[in-house]
Amino acid sequence: MNLERRKNLIVTIVKKGWSEKVIQASRKAGASGGTIMMGRGTGIHETQSVFGIPIEPEKEIILTVVEKDKTDAILAAIENAVELNTPGMGIAFVISLERTAGMVHTIHDFSEKI
Repeated sequence: MNLERRKNLIVTIVKKGWSEKVIQASRKAGASGGTIMMGRGTGIHETQSVFGIPIEPEKEIILTVVEKDKTDAILAAIENAVELNTPGMGIAFVISLERTAGMVHTIHDFSEKI
């Protein structure tokens, strides 16, 4: 049995504090979870300052590995949940994954305790 299923990686970059909305929306749409990392933005909407001192805006980067057939629904759910069609709210994109390892939780039911 081929345990490797075709997967995509959805990368979502949003303002600090918005990652939970991304995770909740993606889970509701069929994802099993995600990984949150911190980053900083340098885009056109990132130029902010306080008393003339530039601020480097903090961002949250959410990595979500999903099955290819669920990608469109999960991406749409993320897009709606964090208003990605609004300027400055963030960005999401999809990368096709050739291989994955360590995702046995998506194949087996581990709900029973040993």
